[in-house]
Amino acid sequence: MGPEWIAIIALVALFVVGTVLPINMGALAYVAAWLVGMYSLGLDEKEILAGISADLVLTLIGVTYLFAIARQNGTVDLIVRTAVASVGGRVALIPWVMFAVTAVITAIGAASPAACAIIGPIALGFAGRYRISPLMMGMFVVHGAQAGGFSPISIYGTITNSVMEDAGLGTTPLTIFFSSLVVNTVMAAILFVVLGGRQLMKMRMDDDGELVEVGAAKGAAQGAAVGAGGSAPRVHPDRSDARSATGAAPTTGTPNPDDAGTTLEHVLTLLAFLAVAVVALAFDKNIGFAAITAAVVLSILTPKAYKDTVKQIAWPTVLLVAGVSTYATILTTAGSPEFVGKWAAGLGAVAIGALILCYVGGIVSAFASSTALLPVIIPIAIPLVAEGGLSAGFFVAALAVSSTIVDVSPFSTNGALMLANRPDTIDETTYYKQILTYATIVTLVGPLLVWAALVLPGW
Repeated sequence: MGPEWIAIIALVALFVVGTVLPINMGALAYVAAWLVGMYSLGLDEKEILAGISADLVLTLIGVTYLFAIARQNGTVDLIVRTAVASVGGRVALIPWVMFAVTAVITAIGAASPAACAIIGPIALGFAGRYRISPLMMGMFVVHGAQAGGFSPISIYGTITNSVMEDAGLGTTPLTIFFSSLVVNTVMAAILFVVLGGRQLMKMRMDDDGELVEVGAAKGAAQGAAVGAGGSAPRVHPDRSDARSATGAAPTTGTPNPDDAGTTLEHVLTLLAFLAVAVVALAFDKNIGFAAITAAVVLSILTPKAYKDTVKQIAWPTVLLVAGVSTYATILTTAGSPEFVGKWAAGLGAVAIGALILCYVGGIVSAFASSTALLPVIIPIAIPLVAEGGLSAGFFVAALAVSSTIVDVSPFSTNGALMLANRPDTIDETTYYKQILTYATIVTLVGPLLVWAALVLPGW
């Protein structure tokens, strides 16, 4: 058995073990890299460790450190309150607000599960109180996280662009970002139409936090004008699920961003995010250095407030990505990407090989970590790009989107978070079946549609 097969078998094994057992896949990847590297490829330990991307690790540490500060000082809460208040009582816009806020949070550096954990309870609380479909609301949060997840300063974005550059495919950050943004927005729009969004457009929240039918409210107002009296019919929201997962007491009506006020810390944190984006994108500087510098500056300004914030850096994610990126180098050294890529290219049509890889990414990611999968599956695209004339940017975008839209699965962290925070208005088994059915449809149809939209036109 050649080293390329041994490396592939070990990869499958670590994904299986990491899915079945609660073990960080990065730790498993380090073990696999050590064993395969030393005993199959004859590498020494220094050569094995040389595969880790210091740039990528620094970026993960920097952006999650900065986001931890934003979460701790209430900047994230401020963004949520302001966004919800901006809809002016329009119930139909609440799912879109949750979609947009989650997208912004992942776009500025939050891990996708972290964003879903923050916004999910809030969004599903609104769903329970205002009779919005819990499936629509939960999936809006997940799709929002993936919509912003590939921005140039996000975790997914930095991973994908770094792996592309290391693999010699160049970088197309905006192509990948907008591909994910558009695909997830379209999927959210379909959910909105299918799951009752048009009915929600007829409803408003009044000053007392109760639902009023728009047409009925207008009729009542006209009746009052001619002395008919009466009041608009109201639909009382279900307040049984108003308490969030954190145990916070419910609020009535549209949250007011002035409740907590905008502080100097909020302003400085928002300026820090803006500065990181400008330095990284306009001046082409390392995002990791820019983010960690911004975090350190904020910590210096209020050292006591942030003395323990470093503990909130996404260390499990850092371990995951460091280990998997190290093993990805072992795969490359063993020749596994070329082996799989040539096999896919030899199927008679390069486009068919690309479709198979999109499905591989989607199916594996539905049960395993998308963050762990991206550094592995992108190098496999090299032979198809080199020999088949596929556009590197759009092909990698198709792989990236196919591997992340399936995170709606209840077996993934994001989908599981939505299930865990379901409103009391829906039975857990029923909600699980709804999410599973939707995830199955996305996994079966999503990669095909993404492939048709992004790969075929440039083939």
